[in-house]
Amino acid sequence: MGRLFGTDGVRGVANADLTAELALGLSVAAAHVLAEAGTFEGHRPVAVVGRDPRASGEFLEAAVVAGLASAGVDVLRVGVLPTPAVAYLTGSLGADLGVMLSASHNPMPDNGIKFFARGGHKLADELEDRIERTYRAHSSGEPWERPTGAGVGRVTVYDEGFDNYVAHLVGVLPNRLDGLKIVIDGAHGAAARVSPEAFARAGADVITLGTEPDGLNINDGCGSTHLALLRAAVVEHGADLGVAHDGDADRCLAVDREGNEVDGDQILAVLALGMREAGTLRQNTVVATVMSNLGFKLAMERAGIELIQTAVGDRYVLEEMKAHGFALGGEQSGHVIVLDHATTGDGTLTGLMLAARVAATGRPLAELAGVMERLPQILINVPDVDKARVTTSPELTAAVTEAERELGATGRVLLRPSGTEPLVRVMVEAADIEQARAVAGRLADAVKSALG
Repeated sequence: MGRLFGTDGVRGVANADLTAELALGLSVAAAHVLAEAGTFEGHRPVAVVGRDPRASGEFLEAAVVAGLASAGVDVLRVGVLPTPAVAYLTGSLGADLGVMLSASHNPMPDNGIKFFARGGHKLADELEDRIERTYRAHSSGEPWERPTGAGVGRVTVYDEGFDNYVAHLVGVLPNRLDGLKIVIDGAHGAAARVSPEAFARAGADVITLGTEPDGLNINDGCGSTHLALLRAAVVEHGADLGVAHDGDADRCLAVDREGNEVDGDQILAVLALGMREAGTLRQNTVVATVMSNLGFKLAMERAGIELIQTAVGDRYVLEEMKAHGFALGGEQSGHVIVLDHATTGDGTLTGLMLAARVAATGRPLAELAGVMERLPQILINVPDVDKARVTTSPELTAAVTEAERELGATGRVLLRPSGTEPLVRVMVEAADIEQARAVAGRLADAVKSALG
């Protein structure tokens, strides 16, 4: 059996891969592992538990809460809130553990469990491994130590989480958004209430899309993975910009007033320049991943800002930022981390900071985002292949070598297994879009042949 934890928690089809039994067992295991690590020493442990609106989140939340309480952990149920809200509340409330139930941008049938350590930071890989080993040992028959009587956890509904989080978001903005008309697409997800409320409190005139979750429509033709509705709405309403979130609102993409997409690289570029101007871009450095567009790297070079690149995954960006004290990092997909104000990617905060830059400069988003030119980049997802053999297949290695020879210094190739889905991502960048498309197509075929 493969590792349960991917780059962003445990994910799978709810009630098939991710069952109530698994959710309960992992929660109990997490409580025991953190207790053994000394996290609960000298006090009664507390956990914050939140979820996105998926129907399956209702029974999975019940399983997680039951598991934690059965292990002696008091639980604060914050309900439907974004992943970064759960992280923030874990830190601000002094909780020992946070748990978020969401599969982010994945389709509605999927769900996931993500654990946060004290302070709202993602658990270290070593702790995830220990939780998994503990879960497997006990699922095969080893009995748990179980508290009884007053030792069991108590469960409380914490309704103040919404207002506390929104107040935090608005409070860290460098300036208000008065005079801006902004369209927000909440993906019928965890930000459906939070994001419009935060933008409105900051002074923006808000128009909403994707803010009526029913448990089944999350990410369905809307949000950061489907920008067509947002593009059309921004143009129709004559808005200054549009903001799109994914299901758990840890990412943000934007649309300028002409309806053009502004991706995570461009958002990072805009924020980096603004933070440098404000003196908050520590060490004059921004952190991104190897998937960032070459145009972003060139833009940072022209601006005299150092760029450090990591493996794909916002956890690796965050690790680099924390290790060296950097203030800004993110991914092309729209995961942006402003470490002074968040411990993880925060889509609502990102959108607010981007809008604040538009308001402060009086310049349209298209002009601000024009600091970088996106070079043609083709990304193809190849499903149903053995993603574990990406780096070991001789056939695939030869195909990549040939592609790199063809592209020369004007482009690059990146093949990587998805950390959250059973597929391999093929990325090709080139000065010419047709060349990039042709090379990517050949490599996708090679992946299917070698790993299918």
